[in-house]
This record gives sequence, C-alpha cells and structure tokens, in this order.
Amino acid sequence: MLREMCKAKIHAATVTETNLNYNGSITIDKALLDAVDILHYERVQVLNINNGTRVETYIIEGERNSGIICLNGAAARWAQPGDRVIIISYCLVEDKEARNWKPKIILVDGNNKPMKTL
Repeated sequence: MLREMCKAKIHAATVTETNLNYNGSITIDKALLDAVDILHYERVQVLNINNGTRVETYIIEGERNSGIICLNGAAARWAQPGDRVIIISYCLVEDKEARNWKPKIILVDGNNKPMKTL
C-alpha cells in the first residue's frame, strides 16, 4: 500500500506579489525550493493563513535569494501581498517506510529567508 505523505513544507512565507496576467502557478525563490527539495513544475498545495483558503498549483522557480513568493493566474485572486502562506508538497511512500517518514520543513522570516529547518 502507498500512503500520501507530506514531502516538504515552507512554513509561514509572505506573499510578495500577485500576477493575474500569468498562465498560473506560484513563483518561489529557488533557494527555498532547494532547501526543501521541491522542483520546478512540481505540484503543491498553498494554504493561506490569513483567510484560511487552499489552492493547488505548480512551482515556477524564482530568482535565487530574491525572497519572491508570487501567486500567478487565477491563484492571484486568492491572496494579497503580505498574506502569510504555507506551501506543501506531497509524495507517495510505501506503508513500511511511511511509518518513519520525515518531511523537509523550513520556517522562514518576514523576508522569506530560511530561519530554521525542522
């Protein structure tokens, strides 16, 4: 049996911008993606801490160390700059391995710079 597990999480990132006129996705600082092993075009769930909503989309790599968290396309209507979000990637793991599974999780500061790895 396979279980769907949290693979990676960027916790409490700040939305820096939105871009309604883009074809969708979320642009995220490449340094943050590398820290939690999330890839360009990987599917993620984005949870808006400010309004309690969730959206699924895919990743576009942003400039390394830019701090960018930009919701694009339809997702741009879902958040505003300054909103705090949690970005989660999932994976399928064999049941036996899932029992000891540990995701990669980082906490970021108000400028989207990594503060702590859990």
